[in-house]
Amino acid sequence: MSVATKHPEIILHTLGGAFGMRSVSPFCLKLEMLLAHLQLDYDLVVDPDPRKAPKGKMPWAKIDGEVFADSEIITARLDELAGGIVTGNLDPRERAHGLALTRLAEEHLYWIMVASRWLDDEWWPNVVRDFFHIVPRPARALVAGSVRRRMEKTYRLQGLGSHSLEEQRDFARRDLQALQDAVSEKGFLLRSEPTLFDFAVAAIMAGIYDNQPGTWLTEMASEYSALRDFTDRVQQKVGVFGRQLEV
Repeated sequence: MSVATKHPEIILHTLGGAFGMRSVSPFCLKLEMLLAHLQLDYDLVVDPDPRKAPKGKMPWAKIDGEVFADSEIITARLDELAGGIVTGNLDPRERAHGLALTRLAEEHLYWIMVASRWLDDEWWPNVVRDFFHIVPRPARALVAGSVRRRMEKTYRLQGLGSHSLEEQRDFARRDLQALQDAVSEKGFLLRSEPTLFDFAVAAIMAGIYDNQPGTWLTEMASEYSALRDFTDRVQQKVGVFGRQLEV
């Protein structure tokens, strides 16, 4: 389905891979899925240091020379280029439903996923290995520990970090159950074909399912087989995967 009336120059800046995944950021993966769905050509640039991004986070994009930072802002620009069809073919109720599910995944479950990596003492060495290997060994522990403390502070400010681990697990179970229940009999969240909202949810879930090794959240999510099937279905549909594929 080609939707572009012109051929814009799109450069998408993303994080690299880690933990056995080709794309460690679900927000970057979501945009790759959308671009593939819209059949828009783009160049992919891997930036290992998000601090150098316009807003200090990934992804960001340069579209016809103009800078756009944040996946939702980039999506809005892509929607303009695509003639408004990214969500324009959905009715208001579907758009509301899809946005609510996206917010649940990206603003709540996402942070539990991050905590399951960064704040679990047993899993923490994987973060040091994949994120801080470029730091000289004498300073590695100091730098990694400093970043981890900032992450812990951010998680507490977000609100989830104020709760016990058991309470966080309960939150995660409710999120996962809600997302699984939201998958329709048509195979996707809203219709028989995936939309932007499927890409947003599947990108978060790919990051949870495909951690290598698995986190405690990966183990929990494995109990939701229909949600796993949905995640794989979306990735297969657009041919974009979070995990490293065997050659």
